[in-house]
Amino acid sequence: MSSSDPAIAMRQTLLRRIPSVDALLGRTALGALQRRVGRGVVLDVARRVLDSLRGRIASGELSDVFPEAIEQEIIAAAERAAECSLRPVINATGVVLHTNLGRAPLAAAAIEHLTRTAARYSNLEYNLEVGERGKRDAHTEKLFAGLVGAESTLVVNNNAAAVFLALNTLAEGGEVVVSRGELIEIGGAFRVPDICAKSGGLLREVGTTNRTRVGDYASAINERTRVLLRVHASNFRIVGFTERPALEEMVALARQHHLILMEDLGSGCLVDLTPLGIEDEPLVSPSLRAGVDVVTFSGDKLLGGPQAGIITGKREPLARIRKNPLFRALRVDKLTISALQATVALYLREDYDAVPALRMIRLSVEEIGRRAATLADRLNRCAGVSASLESGESVIGGGSTPGQSLPTRLIAMTHATRTATQIETRLRQNNPAIIARVERDRVLLDLRTVFEEQEQEIVRAFEGL
Repeated sequence: MSSSDPAIAMRQTLLRRIPSVDALLGRTALGALQRRVGRGVVLDVARRVLDSLRGRIASGELSDVFPEAIEQEIIAAAERAAECSLRPVINATGVVLHTNLGRAPLAAAAIEHLTRTAARYSNLEYNLEVGERGKRDAHTEKLFAGLVGAESTLVVNNNAAAVFLALNTLAEGGEVVVSRGELIEIGGAFRVPDICAKSGGLLREVGTTNRTRVGDYASAINERTRVLLRVHASNFRIVGFTERPALEEMVALARQHHLILMEDLGSGCLVDLTPLGIEDEPLVSPSLRAGVDVVTFSGDKLLGGPQAGIITGKREPLARIRKNPLFRALRVDKLTISALQATVALYLREDYDAVPALRMIRLSVEEIGRRAATLADRLNRCAGVSASLESGESVIGGGSTPGQSLPTRLIAMTHATRTATQIETRLRQNNPAIIARVERDRVLLDLRTVFEEQEQEIVRAFEGL
């Protein structure tokens, strides 16, 4: 092809019209952008935009070059680059403790207390009464003593860390006796056998998958036994021909042989959910009252607080756990303590509706139905949208209450020109992102997990379709 070819000449002309990086950065709008997001970010984005522009010119995609359009492309790209990747989303899935969406949303009281203590200095490890260095776990110990009757409480960064630290302290070099039916794996490849092995304890399996008796534990006890471990099967159920020792039997056996009885309750349920039809989710306080030495559970599941692992129980084993050098590596910071302290205070006041996760779980199908009907009417006024109501099910999630659900009312939507998959993608790319379900080529919204003030954002998103 000759150099006098009109197409080549046009490309060369367009390339010469591309402004230099310095010329672009000197423009008023990009100068303001640099002050907002940083010169380095804008410089890097400008170079990438210009490289892309040259490539499009070379491929014949562009027929003209406009500095204003380049400027706008740089602004949009730089703002995306500078934006925090972790941001709020609207959870319209009906999964209350959605692990991928951050599990339990924090209570307003927890956020307020967190903000007040994090924005200034605090008495995190300072005893104001005596004017000396204190312990950070003192802030949560008194609250859990009043809430579940524990003699002592420690907080680490999650429940896996709680189980690991307790076993490493109490069973390293010795044996841990556990039922085969409780050797569970939960999300993120958390496996009880692996945690036990890493802790330095030797796992001793007893019983069968579906039936384990107290005699199986008794037969396994020897001079190397350190801990009897009881694990709540949080994310699955074994039904049918099953048997499990009563907690009182396990306590008596541990006392008889001077062993530690430890129980991992996983979800950390503090309120009886049986009136809502949710069964077999054990509470923390009955285990402690029965005489279990050490109980572990999560802070960001049914408790409804921040991510944390709670280790609670009797003073002597908890004191040993606290002296473990690994406790310092696994302990939580002032942000977690602040949020957890304020959340537990709500339980002590029995203000359960102030805990978002509990309020969502306790919502009646009638209340959800009223909200859904109002929102569906508004969505039907959006061009091309057809919204109707149908019965459905919400789930608690987070590895809690497997096989059990909560009745709800769903908004089922279709669009005149878009498929359900296309709508779901647009909602997910909205700001804020809206996470919905897709079934039978329909988009489903479950308002159980949508805050009322977020409903207007949903309407705006559908208006923008």
